[in-house]
Amino acid sequence: MGLVLAKLRKFGSDESGIALILVAILLPAIIGFSLLVIDMSRASNLHFDLQRGTDSLALAAAAELDGTTGSWARAERAMATLVDNDARFATSGTVTLRGGQPGGDKTCNTAGNLSWCFLASIPSSDSSAITSSNYALNEQSTGFVEVKVAPQGFAAIFPVSFLTGNSANNGFNVAASAVAGFRSGVCDYTPIFICNPYERPAEVGGITLEQAANTRQYRRRQILIRKGSSYVPGNFAFLASPFGNGANALEAMLAKVKPPGCYSRNGVNTEPGQNTGPVEDGLNARFGISKSYIGTADGPAANVRMGLKSVNCNNGKVTFETDPNKGVGLEKDSCHIAGNCTMMDRRMGAGDWNLTRYWAVNHPTRPLPAALSGTGDNLPTRYEVYRYELDPDGDPATNDSIVGDTAVSGETGIPACNQTPVTTVDRRILYGAIIDCDQIPGFNGRKENVPVRAFASFFITEPIKDSKDIYAELVDITGRGGRGTLDNFLRDEAQLYR
Repeated sequence: MGLVLAKLRKFGSDESGIALILVAILLPAIIGFSLLVIDMSRASNLHFDLQRGTDSLALAAAAELDGTTGSWARAERAMATLVDNDARFATSGTVTLRGGQPGGDKTCNTAGNLSWCFLASIPSSDSSAITSSNYALNEQSTGFVEVKVAPQGFAAIFPVSFLTGNSANNGFNVAASAVAGFRSGVCDYTPIFICNPYERPAEVGGITLEQAANTRQYRRRQILIRKGSSYVPGNFAFLASPFGNGANALEAMLAKVKPPGCYSRNGVNTEPGQNTGPVEDGLNARFGISKSYIGTADGPAANVRMGLKSVNCNNGKVTFETDPNKGVGLEKDSCHIAGNCTMMDRRMGAGDWNLTRYWAVNHPTRPLPAALSGTGDNLPTRYEVYRYELDPDGDPATNDSIVGDTAVSGETGIPACNQTPVTTVDRRILYGAIIDCDQIPGFNGRKENVPVRAFASFFITEPIKDSKDIYAELVDITGRGGRGTLDNFLRDEAQLYR
């Protein structure tokens, strides 16, 4: 009897099989937790694929939003053709994220399994929802795009109804959205802006800024860029810059060979400034006839032919030849000479300058070369003639410049006063931001975050002689509307914001 009791006591105290009992009790929980982990991993992968695809679609679309006509359609085309992303573990299997090309004429649209809205702005806080107040009214004001992928069903292995409360369905939907924007800016640019000379097409023969930049006969139009208190097409003023805003600072920024600072197409800050003297002295330094800059590092261009008669290198006093048959610079358009221009409030010429006389006076021993022999619509621009004089064969490695040719008056294109010309940059080119000033209510004086239509280069056709007016030709603009000559200045990037 004692032996039996001893055996019972030993059995009661034996723990060698307790693990089996615990496993048997916890097995359902272990299996359920494992399924939950698998489901969470699958759902996370689905969301990751959707988000990654949506991000890439938004970036592809944003890269096309340069503010030019057709940018919405290009953005839709990019989403439809440039990016191909798949998402796995959806109820329907592998899902391909792809949009369509519904026309690019609506702020918000849907195609394929995507929907998108073009935005002019986004809330400063990521927690704030994007509303219709953020929508862009047109392509020019578009800076961002919001892309959403249609929610995709996810079938859970784990009885997810315990979590969702939906006893009829053990699945849920997974969605993704992204907001991307396009930033474009320039560096080493003169801190000025010019109200778009072509903002009112009806006043300039129905031509837009982009058409003018791409067509020789319109680039050849001489524009009187006026420094005025009102911001109307063709007027120019200053941007905020590291130089400051005083008279000396304004002069320095116009004379500087390589101005510091960068400016964004998304928004620039304007500054008032109506000083005539600084404008004249700063820009004339580029011709070598501003006494403050004679002999400085901010020297003249390599070709400064301007119809100069004499210059006093000590006090900077200059006189110009009055007989155009003896000495003449790159002449004005005929209506500027006669004072009867009709376009852009009588400040835009027709591009009919007298190349024949210019060449005969300044290169009397050379016939007009075939490269410059175009007439009518194909008459060369002043800038093309200026560049030809610097490098007739177009090969920088050869030294065939004809800048030193002596005019009938004795003038050459070489800077006066033994000044060393600047050759690292083209000093006759004036860079600036183009702003659609009519589109900004009450635009005058100082204003922040002003959107830029494009950045442009203008060829200064002559020095400032007796006013604050600048005569210039449009050379090029940035973006798809231009000809690509400003790409080295441009900094473009598409960026995710949400």
